[in-house]
Amino acid sequence: MRKNPFIFLAALAGLLLVSFPLFAHHGSAAYEMTKSVSVKGTVTDFQFVNPHVLIFIAAKNDKGEQEKWHGELTSPNPLFHAGWKHDTLKPGDEITLIGAQAKGGAHSLWLTKILGTDGQPMNLTLGD
Repeated sequence: MRKNPFIFLAALAGLLLVSFPLFAHHGSAAYEMTKSVSVKGTVTDFQFVNPHVLIFIAAKNDKGEQEKWHGELTSPNPLFHAGWKHDTLKPGDEITLIGAQAKGGAHSLWLTKILGTDGQPMNLTLGD
């Protein structure tokens, strides 16, 4: 008995339609993109990995207490083309992270700008 190709194609299309949201990227949805926060601190870890490059710093709050923060960037590929490497930032580097803070108030930033050890903005895109 021969199967109807229409039924197979309809089932395949339905499966793709239902699974499409699984391929969506979360982007910056977890961050309050209307507010910018600036945090100066010392690099404790730098992870030049997929899906997002991560920068971890130790910073002091207004009371002088030590806080752990981390910043999230795009994937390594665009940063590599902007001149970044796995050792661009090293533990002990003094930098400033600027970006949108996590909506829940966690010490997490979606980075829009980084000031390097010299106080100058670091290239985040090829055109910078």
